[in-house]
Amino acid sequence: MDTKTLNQILEIAFAKRVSDIHFEVDNPPFFRAHGQLLRSKLPNLKPEDTEFIASTIMEHNKRDLPENFKEFDAAYSLTSSGRFRVSIFRQRGNIGIVMRVIPPEIGGFQELKLPAVLAEIVKAPNGLVLVTGPTGNGKSTTLASMINHINEKYAFNIITIEDPIEFLFTSRKSCIIQREVGIDTDDFSSALKSSLRMDPDVIMVGEMRDLETIDACIKASETGHLVFSTLHTQNATSTINRLIGHFPPDSQEIIRQRLADILVATVSLRLVEDKSGENILPIVEVMRTTTTIQACIRDGNLDEIEGHIEKGSAQYQMQSMDQHLIQLCKKGIISMKEAKRVSNSMDLERKLNFT
Repeated sequence: MDTKTLNQILEIAFAKRVSDIHFEVDNPPFFRAHGQLLRSKLPNLKPEDTEFIASTIMEHNKRDLPENFKEFDAAYSLTSSGRFRVSIFRQRGNIGIVMRVIPPEIGGFQELKLPAVLAEIVKAPNGLVLVTGPTGNGKSTTLASMINHINEKYAFNIITIEDPIEFLFTSRKSCIIQREVGIDTDDFSSALKSSLRMDPDVIMVGEMRDLETIDACIKASETGHLVFSTLHTQNATSTINRLIGHFPPDSQEIIRQRLADILVATVSLRLVEDKSGENILPIVEVMRTTTTIQACIRDGNLDEIEGHIEKGSAQYQMQSMDQHLIQLCKKGIISMKEAKRVSNSMDLERKLNFT
């Protein structure tokens, strides 16, 4: 393996619109396209190949791979403007690498087939907006689209804290400061505290990973800022449960009160194939914190939230994941089999027949 070969593989992946490239010892490179993992016809990789790839990525970042590391996140760019989020890790004593392709341009809501209500959600003067879903289901892309919408429409000071920086923003109406953990700051919580002294209007935190970061995000929301972040949760209910569960039991009632006051919306995502198998579409649950949902959060009645989302679809432009799945099934865009794969509901088919 050499730099030219590596970049050729990445350029092909970029041109073919794959979402991920896997480099692991004793296997050829794998590509994920349209949700399917495909084995390439390239030669099997040796330990020195993955070590070379890892060192090339770290050299690109002007950093050394930490001694005795177990896993490490970084970014990598091609001169042709292709950009990748990189996960470097050890498996069976060897180095492995997974590279996520980052699109060169940030799509708008319509282009990405995201609900138009996101344009209303980002108008909130302050509070907390969370984008959630499993890994590889469009959280980063959706979050970037929301931040870029603000950038193009409003004159704000936007600070992003990421590990690593994924999408590169160009300041339009807004001024955007992008900080990378490990290069520009030590960790998320330190950067969050520092950001409050940088005259922010909007703060974007790449991921809520720990109690300290969650608490800092809540505090920033309470002090009049609009804060965006992500969580690896399935829907609004599990998102709120996860946030509350990070805190000690004796403080969870207070956290419910605080969350009820500052949570603006949750946007939860899953990706599905259309009937042709050629296109990937987002299935989106949108919860906006109405007074009824605030009461559910305060009282701990989180199981009632999905019902209120479905009832508020017309007035508040909310939708549950099942509502979106049913809508696409009725239009013939996705199959019932694909809808059932994504839905957490045991009676999706019955819901479809009664709508």
